[in-house]
Amino acid sequence: MYRLKKFLFPLIVLTAFVLTGTTTQSWAATKAIILATTTSTQDSGLLDVLIPIFEKDSGFTVKTIAVGSGQAMAMGTKGEADVLLVHSPDAEKKFIAEGSGINRRLIMHNDFVIVGPPSDPAKIHGAKTSSEAIRKIAQANAIFLSRGDNSGTHAKEKGLWKAAGIAPEGQKWYQQTGLGMGQTLNVAAEKKGYTITDRATYLSLKKTLGLGILVEGDPLLLNIYHVIEVNPAKWPKVNVAGAKAFADFMVSRKVQDIIGKFGVDKFGGPLFFPDAGKKAESLGL
Repeated sequence: MYRLKKFLFPLIVLTAFVLTGTTTQSWAATKAIILATTTSTQDSGLLDVLIPIFEKDSGFTVKTIAVGSGQAMAMGTKGEADVLLVHSPDAEKKFIAEGSGINRRLIMHNDFVIVGPPSDPAKIHGAKTSSEAIRKIAQANAIFLSRGDNSGTHAKEKGLWKAAGIAPEGQKWYQQTGLGMGQTLNVAAEKKGYTITDRATYLSLKKTLGLGILVEGDPLLLNIYHVIEVNPAKWPKVNVAGAKAFADFMVSRKVQDIIGKFGVDKFGGPLFFPDAGKKAESLGL
């Protein structure tokens, strides 16, 4: 009997340890979510403010993967993310239609701007439309840096070229970086070239760039962000509770107030404008 007890005791302890470890591991997994988002929300510093608040309020931890909107949605399509924060409306609609995402909700907007060197070799400053500006860039064979990464910014840029009736691919002056917005801005600064950028990322890096805003205010340059939960019916391992908690957090009054004030102290005005509860049509989309 003693020998049996001596044998069973460590076995019971080991079993308890394994079960406890598994339970702890499972609990930790359910409290972690993967956020796939555009680089602009990261580069602007907005997520540095919001994520700690969300983690403290909700008890979830967030692993942020900042890539282009296209790459973020590709992750969602493969079930490699739980929730998306993106800004590529046409691609988002397709993502939802294909059943990869649910509960697409409007979060905020800002705008895109065309920036370039103070010398402005293509003479685009003062152009009435973005189409006029990029036609001048093409005609002058002036260096233009494209992200070339299937991001929301890249999608917007391609739409501008199409609207202008220009196919820039293959032209020596048209160069693709394959990088995020902040890095592409740095390359444009080094090469004294033009690029299109969201205003928030540009303003957050402005002091180090030596690039100026040359074209802005065109309705075609509107930049709208949505939060989308990855569809658990398609990907059962998605953290449903975590994704919904984050999406609800983003549309909450508390966060919308933070978004509306973000950047005011440093730049004299907000970098984003809160839109939760509005219809996209009211923004011109």
